[in-house]
Amino acid sequence: MSSASLVRKLEQFVRLSPVDHAILNRAASERVRRFGARVDIVREGDRPKDVHLILSGWACRYKQLEDGRRQVVSFFLPGDICDVNIFILREMDHSIGTITPVSIADLSREFFDDIAVRHPRIVTAFWWETLVNAAIQREWTMNLGQRTALERTAHLLCEVWLRLRLAGLTKGDSCDFPLTQADLADATGLSKVHVNRTLQELRAEGLVVLKGKTLSVPDLDRLMRAGLFNSNYLHMDHEGQQLDAAVTDAAAG
Repeated sequence: MSSASLVRKLEQFVRLSPVDHAILNRAASERVRRFGARVDIVREGDRPKDVHLILSGWACRYKQLEDGRRQVVSFFLPGDICDVNIFILREMDHSIGTITPVSIADLSREFFDDIAVRHPRIVTAFWWETLVNAAIQREWTMNLGQRTALERTAHLLCEVWLRLRLAGLTKGDSCDFPLTQADLADATGLSKVHVNRTLQELRAEGLVVLKGKTLSVPDLDRLMRAGLFNSNYLHMDHEGQQLDAAVTDAAAG
């Protein structure tokens, strides 16, 4: 298994050295587990032991009520890390489940202790990753609280497409899209009927094409306008790299 998607994403924030690449590649290949689709990787109430790196496949973080109602609160794509500091907690306050077959690498506390001492660029990149994840969570709260059904759905599709592009997982204007209408309903707070109606509206407007498990976005700018989407919360402008370069130049001077 490769850490290519993780490295590509982290280098949006910080320029990593060849040694950093090697450290991440080794970590992504040492303790790998595979799961089928629609199963839990970890359940609410479990004691967290390791940090999970998604190597391949799609997963989600969710909360579930006793009567079975579920709220998806985030999607995990290849290259995503499920909570860098999760082992600080005594027990999980949410569950992580697969959507497709998934491969993960378990990153130990010792791995993080080691990079904290010897690989500061990786640590900085992980901090950026954590801050971006918090920004995504805030945007999801705005989505649920203020946007209309069409805006929520269009916004979520924009986010997923851009996150996949950052990880190098889009082809032209298309990407894999294994989410069902039930998944979209759980993530947007809509009923499945409402999601179906909203997707039909997006199709009719030529904003998306959904065929099988593939999503195509013919005109990303139009879809972004439909979803009132501002990509600033994804921090794709290489702010971390600029800061990293400034620190390097200052040290050299």
